[in-house]
This record gives sequence, structure tokens and C-alpha cells, in this order.
Amino acid sequence: MIDNKWMGAALEEALRAGEDVPVGCVLVKDGKMLSSAHNLREHTNDPTAHAEIIAIREASRLLNNWRLEGVTLYTTLEPCPMCAEAILQSRIAKVVFGAYDPKSGALGSVFNLFCDGRIYPIPEVVGGIMESQCQTLLKDFFRARLNRADQ
Repeated sequence: MIDNKWMGAALEEALRAGEDVPVGCVLVKDGKMLSSAHNLREHTNDPTAHAEIIAIREASRLLNNWRLEGVTLYTTLEPCPMCAEAILQSRIAKVVFGAYDPKSGALGSVFNLFCDGRIYPIPEVVGGIMESQCQTLLKDFFRARLNRADQ
């Protein structure tokens, strides 16, 4: 139930993405939101401006610590390899995602960067929370983009 609450907040954040792929992310610690972000690659012309990276940076600044121990990250799309490694490096305790990413998902769909043998603590992973809502948001975005390209 609590995962749905925070995934709902991540979905709301994804809706703010404008021309970017609608991915939203929320970081939570002790039942309180630390940070939230959406993709900003198109807006900033920065290939690293993924929702997860932006939210991690914001939470680290807020806590004045790069170690985000005890933090749960909620994201509407399974993290890519870049974001998965940032999650690992920041010591986030748990990752909850909505839609699986069969093209570049790094938590099991295409890659699994959270595997045994890593020297870092491996976060708990929960996938498929509010999956249909997250998938629908992405499908609608790409459908609209294709329709604009056809016109």
C-alpha cells in the first residue's frame, strides 16, 4: 500500500516531463519525501539528466551526504545501467519501479547490475508496482510522438 502511495507521487512527477520521456522518481526516507524529479534530457541537453540521477543529487545535497542509506527510490521505469550504478554507489537501500524496460532495464530485464559478487550493498528491488499506469504513460507518450512525426 505504501509503495502505491509513493509510486503515485512518481507518476505525478513523470507528468511534468514535457517533451522528455515521462519518467518520474521520488526518494523517501523515514516516510518523508526527500526529493523528486523527472527526466530533463531534452530541456537541459544533458544525457545524464535522468529522473533518478537528478533526484539522487538533490537528496544528497539535502542530507549533505552522498550515502543515502535507509532511502527508498521509487521510479516509474526500471532503471537503466547508468542509473542502476548511481543507485548502487549512493547506497540506496531499496528500489521500487513501475514498468519493466525490455530495451535497457538494468535490474533484470536486459542486464542485472544488482548481482552477487559486487562489493557494495545490493538494494532490495521490487518491480511492477502500478505497472499498467506506468506503461500506459510511456506508451501514450511514444504514440503521440509517432503521430506528430507522421504529420
